[in-house]
Amino acid sequence: MDHYEKQLQAITEIVHDCGKIMLRATDIDRKIHAKEGRGNFVTEYDCAVQAALRERLLALVPGAAFLAEEDDADKCDIHTGYSFIVDPIDGTANFTRGYKMSCISVALAKDGYPVAGVVYNPYTDETFTACKGGGACLNGEPIRVSDRDLAQGIVMFGTAPYSTELSQKSFETAFRYFSRAQDLRRSGSAAYDMCCLACGRAEFFFEWILCPWDYAAASVIIEEAGGFVSDLAGNPVSFDHRQPVAARAAKVELLL
Repeated sequence: MDHYEKQLQAITEIVHDCGKIMLRATDIDRKIHAKEGRGNFVTEYDCAVQAALRERLLALVPGAAFLAEEDDADKCDIHTGYSFIVDPIDGTANFTRGYKMSCISVALAKDGYPVAGVVYNPYTDETFTACKGGGACLNGEPIRVSDRDLAQGIVMFGTAPYSTELSQKSFETAFRYFSRAQDLRRSGSAAYDMCCLACGRAEFFFEWILCPWDYAAASVIIEEAGGFVSDLAGNPVSFDHRQPVAARAAKVELLL
């Protein structure tokens, strides 16, 4: 655990430095490029943050694999040894519009499973961190998931906007949970939503399709905060392909 704590501290410092790239961003509208899928964008700042993270993280753990959103993920093997699973800007659409719900997400994985994670929203100056066996923190203070059940709970969800075939299913699932909860929320950043669950601001989160970099860091943060991460059927998640993800506080049951 001590080894992971030292690595977590170093990763956090790197992520904070890269957050300055986001805070200094100007003229974003002229630096946007479309990707495949409706409303799917990458900016020059995504690429700049990712390049800075790659250089410094791989210097921190030489020989580690690097799985990141703006790379060819199919060519990256995370199953043996150390790897970083990285989203340089989770919530790019928010970032392009000045809607300040965007964050940097970095997980350190060992043999395919996260052992440390950092999620940093530079706009709110919130840093969520965790390492296996070391608990989870927000800005250095310990956090725990809520002790509320679903009837008292807030449900957060993502709409899988790049997979329009899942649109109806997403909103049907949202209504199913909303009808048994207090209310719904959506920030546009899966990593941030999941971290809000980790610190007790909400009780349930789901999205019908997410990529590993969307949830890898937040998963270890939630689990170290006493919550659970699975797919929507309750099966364990993996971190090498896209899949449905559900996260929940301790007293919330999946509606199977």
